Amino acid sequence: MTQSRTHNCNELRLSDAGKRVTLVGWYENIRRVSKNLGFVILRDFYGTTQIVPETEEMMDAFLALNTESTVQVEGVVRERSNKNPKIPTGDIEVVPEKVTVLGKCIYNELPFEINRSKDADENTRLKYRFLDLRNPEVKKKIVLRSNIVADLRKAMMEHDFLEITTPILTASSPEGARDYLVPSRNYPGKFYALPQAPQQFKQLLMTSGFDRYFQIAPCFRDEDARADRSPGEFYQLDMEMAFASQEDVFAVIEDVLPPVFEKYGTYNVASKAPFTRISYNDAMEKYGSDKPDLRIKLIVEDVTELLADCGFEPFAGNVVKAVKIDNFTNTRKEIDAMCDEVFVATANKAYWFKVDENGEIVGGIAKFLQEKKDAVKAALDLKPGDFVALSAGKKLAAQKTAGAIRKIFGNKVDHCIDRERYEFCWIVDFPMYEIGEESGEIEFCHNPFSMPQGGKEALLNEDPLTIMAYQYDLVCNGIELSSGAVRNHDPEIMVEAFKIVGLGEEAVKAKFPAMYNAFCYGAPPHAGIAPGVDRMVMLLTGDETIREVIPFPMNKGAQDLLMGSPSEVDEKQLSDVHIKVVMPEKKD
Repeated sequence: MTQSRTHNCNELRLSDAGKRVTLVGWYENIRRVSKNLGFVILRDFYGTTQIVPETEEMMDAFLALNTESTVQVEGVVRERSNKNPKIPTGDIEVVPEKVTVLGKCIYNELPFEINRSKDADENTRLKYRFLDLRNPEVKKKIVLRSNIVADLRKAMMEHDFLEITTPILTASSPEGARDYLVPSRNYPGKFYALPQAPQQFKQLLMTSGFDRYFQIAPCFRDEDARADRSPGEFYQLDMEMAFASQEDVFAVIEDVLPPVFEKYGTYNVASKAPFTRISYNDAMEKYGSDKPDLRIKLIVEDVTELLADCGFEPFAGNVVKAVKIDNFTNTRKEIDAMCDEVFVATANKAYWFKVDENGEIVGGIAKFLQEKKDAVKAALDLKPGDFVALSAGKKLAAQKTAGAIRKIFGNKVDHCIDRERYEFCWIVDFPMYEIGEESGEIEFCHNPFSMPQGGKEALLNEDPLTIMAYQYDLVCNGIELSSGAVRNHDPEIMVEAFKIVGLGEEAVKAKFPAMYNAFCYGAPPHAGIAPGVDRMVMLLTGDETIREVIPFPMNKGAQDLLMGSPSEVDEKQLSDVHIKVVMPEKKD
């Protein structure tokens, strides 16, 4: 115990009755009974203890304080007459003999009630995060995060991985999201960058002869926030294995993650090895997403050939997808609300019809299907009570809209989803290349350092858009936890891969000098992955936003309201690093 206390506020039991003790903590509240009797709740990191002042002097000492002041209480433990079975210390109370103020709260009113801080506006919570974290419900998620990280670290070490930290100040990367740049004082006009991931360093470790590497790695990306992504900074369980294949990576992850999810999760059921494997193309066809929630039992079906010429204009000349739901009892109002959600998520409409008790196709777009109703019922194996939602558009748009239908309807119709579990899957065989939506040019689909399936021969002889990569994503309950890959460790194959996106050998050497050079000295085949720690904890706690599981998160606008970041700096600081601020012109 620390010098200022003999016990913590979650420690005393009936067996301690009669002991003289010293407790410290936050003065949470007081319920006054009379001028010389009251009931005080004292709270510390561990729990709460009831303090019962029974003299006017002791009552005055507490009443003189604002709540959330920190105090030291010396007194005698006794058995409570009105026991509280809901808390571990509910059998006892402490009669105080002395109260010492350790840290005074000078404010009569708090920004929010501590135990109800989650009801407050999020920006207020983040501005006063030190108060928000006093809420036991908020605090326990940060404690849980610590325990999860400790178990992950232990499991990785048991699999013979060596924890190695990689640099935070590094070179800017030409690929991926926007970098956070750090100006150099000693080298005017030059910049460091905070790493988007330890990608190149961990591959260099493999070429250095380290066999198995991991770290709980901080990563920095200048990108917008969303529910499952924190702006600015996030952490991942980064790992890499030398002389390893895709199967080796899968085996480690399938052994490490399920026990952690079963132990700490809101649900105690998690997929066992081997996880379901789905090719990227099959995922888009069957689930309308490359991160499908396999708890949802619905499957996307292609009905283009059947319905493209039914006379319904949005289907004409387009790909048409269908999602069937049996025993559908939702109201028209609920259907419209779910279709509206699909539109908000995709900017594309969802269409529908259902089969009534007489076997007739009714509702929605039913009038366009009457001439084909028997064919439609046969193709989709429809029976009375079934409901069908449809999407239409170019292939990718139709797929993604169907995926949104599957997710939104599947979550709203209870018998379509088994919520009480963690369902993992691997999405494999990603395309190596794609046509960029903005550029219209051929680009890498995922990680440019992935090994193409078929190696150099495929790069030289096949249509780039048909080449698959040894690239894989780990998905759990519709959340992408990580991307990983077998790495392209051969400089000749690397040069050919980058040629396809318009970068010649000299450009590759210039942009990736360390990796290219290292690979020329005998690099081992290697593979890795990096599951996101923040997303894992969010899944385990069941929270809707990742900010709930980060000790000091930024808000949606990438602002740290507690520290006032980002902030202006003075002219001397700018001068030291040779920077001049040019503000954007204000638009009329």
